[in-house]
Amino acid sequence: MSDLLLLAIALLAVAFLFRVDFIYYVVYVCLGVYITGQLITPRIVRSVKLGRLYNQNAFLGEQVEVRLTITNKSWLPIPWLRAVESVPPVLMIGQGANRAMAFRSRESKNMIYQVKAMKRGFYRLGPLIISAGDYFGIRELSTRLPADYLTVFPRIIPFSQLGLPSRLPYGLISTRQRIFEDPARPIGIRDYHSGDSIRHINWKVSAHSDELLVRTFEPVKSLETLLLLNLNPSEYSRQNRYDGPEWAIVIAASMAVHLAEGRQDVGLTTNGIDPLDASNEVGSYSFERETGRLQISDHPSQGESNGVENRMPARTLPRYIPPKPGKAHLMKVLERLARIEAQDSVPYSDWIPRACTRLNWGTNIVAITPSGDEKTCSALHQLVKTGFNPVLIIVEPYKDIRQIRDRARSLGFQAYQVGKENDLDRWRTSHIAGRVRA
Repeated sequence: MSDLLLLAIALLAVAFLFRVDFIYYVVYVCLGVYITGQLITPRIVRSVKLGRLYNQNAFLGEQVEVRLTITNKSWLPIPWLRAVESVPPVLMIGQGANRAMAFRSRESKNMIYQVKAMKRGFYRLGPLIISAGDYFGIRELSTRLPADYLTVFPRIIPFSQLGLPSRLPYGLISTRQRIFEDPARPIGIRDYHSGDSIRHINWKVSAHSDELLVRTFEPVKSLETLLLLNLNPSEYSRQNRYDGPEWAIVIAASMAVHLAEGRQDVGLTTNGIDPLDASNEVGSYSFERETGRLQISDHPSQGESNGVENRMPARTLPRYIPPKPGKAHLMKVLERLARIEAQDSVPYSDWIPRACTRLNWGTNIVAITPSGDEKTCSALHQLVKTGFNPVLIIVEPYKDIRQIRDRARSLGFQAYQVGKENDLDRWRTSHIAGRVRA
């Protein structure tokens, strides 16, 4: 019961005891204001329609404009309305979205704010909390627009800057199965059949034989490529437990983009943890209060003490993304790489055979891992023996890299080393400084 109603009851008792007519009028006014607020405020809140429009994917360093639309669908004006949008501090630019405004009947207004993708991850935008009340401030009610989510992709680095050869063993190989024919590999001629392309007709030979003949080509098939990403922190060196897996994710994303631009089939599997992969309900996962970033946990009961709400365990390995072509499939791979987190799971050398059981013969397997130890090389050698084409990408610096390359070559595959991100940054800084001095 509100204070205004209590005041009206008290005044009514005083007026009844002392027979003062003026107090009755005051009581009538108080009751009228109270009843008006009780009737109008719920209708005001129900008439408010909310919307949020923005690009749900962003690359690192990109600014994203978020447009919030607030519409008064009622013929009644809204005397005051307060809108507060929850924005992760790590993404926020400026003061965020927090405004108070008034609406005429059937009026619509926009709130626009900017966020900047500073770190890869899966972030929560919102919820948008709307508070509104009546003309006299007697009653206040609120409604909300549920949260939406922003995916920030990992950093993409060109192959030339990674120090990898642009022509790794990707592309086309000969096959006895006629999947498609390579026009650059003619092998003979045959009689023309209905449906053959006019471009394949050999006009010179046809003129001599007085019948249409078409060129035949060598059948080839496109090589599929699977990125085999190791995100087991215990297999990284102690000084690279955090930076190492992040650098490996950057390499995997860069290779996925490079393959997709070359119209190759690319897939992804990893022994890391994807917090969204164990359930279809996004709202059941935990987001850090300070950053708004999706995270994983092993101890749901410790959520409040650690400053995280709604924590839940996530030990299931992410679902396998099979190699496919196209930009839409590339976005799926990059979204997985944006969300993935390093956590102790299956040892890489034990996991490799299981991760490749569903692949087609001849598939390229890019093993991205911190080291080229004997167990890893032995597991990749088994893939060579079963008809796959593995390539080892080592993401940590090693003094004996030549020995690892020789071992890989003797086992039937190639090994490359991609330096740490800090080394790459130092190379880029010295390169720019050299150009400035020149």
